[in-house]
Amino acid sequence: MSTTSLPSPLIPRQPVPTLEVPTLDHGSFTLAEDAAANFTLVVFYRGLHCPVCLKYLLELGRLQPEFTKRGVKVIAISSDGRERAQAMADKLKAPELRMGHDLGLDKAREWGLYISTSRGVTSIGIEEPALFSEPGVFIVRPDGTLYYGAVQTMPFARPHFDDLLGALDFALDKNYPARGEYIGAV
Repeated sequence: MSTTSLPSPLIPRQPVPTLEVPTLDHGSFTLAEDAAANFTLVVFYRGLHCPVCLKYLLELGRLQPEFTKRGVKVIAISSDGRERAQAMADKLKAPELRMGHDLGLDKAREWGLYISTSRGVTSIGIEEPALFSEPGVFIVRPDGTLYYGAVQTMPFARPHFDDLLGALDFALDKNYPARGEYIGAV
């Protein structure tokens, strides 16, 4: 049996791990200093090699103004270096979308993300990194506690951003609390 640590889930209503990454065009991102009115939406994506990520981030870029209207700041982050992150941003053509890069895999694991190994060149002809994190979507309150989280072991079947917008409308209107917080005996 391996002694390597596996990702552990974050707990709603509890503080999330620290998060600091450089961005392409928006300076350094520090979650604790983000100062979102209601929430920060943190979208971890696999990287430039992933065609599903491109489609997913295109939708995020399109809907970003809707998140902004709701007091939600948005950032997309990968473990790609600056050059690969810039190549993804060039494809997205969404200059307002904060694009974080150089996420350490140890930090990805702290956030409960799964780590994959390279399978070589993808269907779009781009080499996968030797190691990279799988996707995750988190909504974090301004106090740094987790409101919502979803992690994937695969690039498929991610939360839809339009669904998240509807959920945020409900949560803000009803002052709905984060759920899944119970960690006692069952």
